[in-house]
Amino acid sequence: MTITYLKTATKTPETETATAQKVVADMLAEIQANGEAAVRAYAKKLDQWDGEIIVSRDEIERRAAEVPAQVRRDIDFAIRQVSDFAKAQRDSLNEFSVGLHAGVTAGQRVLPVNVAGCYAPAGRYAHIASAYMGVATAKAAGVKTIIACSGPFRGGPMHPYLLYAFDRAGADVIMTLGGVQAIATMAYGLFGGQPADVIVGPGNKFVAEAKRSLFGKVGIDVFAGPSEVAVIADETADPAIVASDLVGQAEHGHESPAWLFTTSKPLAEQVMRRLPELIDALPPTARDAAGAAWRDYGEVIVCDTREEVAAVSDRYASEHLEVHARDLDWWLGTLTCYGSLFLGEETTVAFGDKASGPNHVLPTKGAARYSGGLSVHKFMKTLTWQRMTREAARDIGEVTARISRLEGMEAHARTADDRLAKYFPGQAFELGESVSV
Repeated sequence: MTITYLKTATKTPETETATAQKVVADMLAEIQANGEAAVRAYAKKLDQWDGEIIVSRDEIERRAAEVPAQVRRDIDFAIRQVSDFAKAQRDSLNEFSVGLHAGVTAGQRVLPVNVAGCYAPAGRYAHIASAYMGVATAKAAGVKTIIACSGPFRGGPMHPYLLYAFDRAGADVIMTLGGVQAIATMAYGLFGGQPADVIVGPGNKFVAEAKRSLFGKVGIDVFAGPSEVAVIADETADPAIVASDLVGQAEHGHESPAWLFTTSKPLAEQVMRRLPELIDALPPTARDAAGAAWRDYGEVIVCDTREEVAAVSDRYASEHLEVHARDLDWWLGTLTCYGSLFLGEETTVAFGDKASGPNHVLPTKGAARYSGGLSVHKFMKTLTWQRMTREAARDIGEVTARISRLEGMEAHARTADDRLAKYFPGQAFELGESVSV
């Protein structure tokens, strides 16, 4: 049994997270204290935006005319893909009732939250896919009110493509707000909005920290960090495609890990030779990001067996996991920790990021060990209910009273005592020893 690191990372995503915490804490405190005025001040200071926060229907329709027909068709296609997958997820959730004891019926209801906040980053380009990934999924869940936020584009209004995507996916309110101030606005229900029950969507480390800080006041999708990719490959894989896919995710940013897990040292060496060439061929901004990501966070691990590869992969629990290897069904049945799985050369992370259907908002930094990504389930509440006859209350009441007293909870026990006395006057029950302390 041998596991060999041909390349190891010099940094981890955790090394960069602490810097955001104080900034976000100060901003949230300021916005909580001063509300909309503080949000407007941050929008002006950080994004050079002092225009209207809520985008009007007239503005949405006017800006939609700026979107070329082919772009509209592409966005509409991707929205259908995401919506159809989310609806299938919704259909997999069932309400039921079950008889648990004579006279005791219990069950569950599956209901959407009332208000969802969906964030999409502005960034250097229009993050179109992030707009419909959140909103279309919330819509499929049946959320009553969907509030969408993204920042101004290069100091001007929201990018028309992103605005079109928000609207077509089903957003009820769209706000030109980015960063921490957007997350706080949705959480606190500013600008006439209702406070969000759940906030979803990717963003930079400040957005991620704002969501983490507000978790509990609102639900969130995932504790997100920089985007990650891992590729599992054996000797049958095409090193050119493997290298291309690693670079394809490394361009997300300077802190985006890219990992290769393989049983083939020759393949690993070919991939490592190709990667710098592919990075050097990128445009300047992408070249800078991918180069730093591969240099600081890239890893290549060679294992003797596929079982060892699977164990390594599950330990890393990568956000995106591609498998370029024989026997794809074996990998599907064996792997347990990943945000989303891409089986075979024919699919790639980029397909999932943009248009194939499953959501691209996924857990990072090992969170895939215990959590999945954004899905219709994140907008749903599984609520339980129960009903029983008075005869059933006799059996349940006696057990409840005794267990409550064993736990020292006399008031709990007496709620059972009172019912038994009312429903069965004059009857004796074994209710345990009363708590006197």
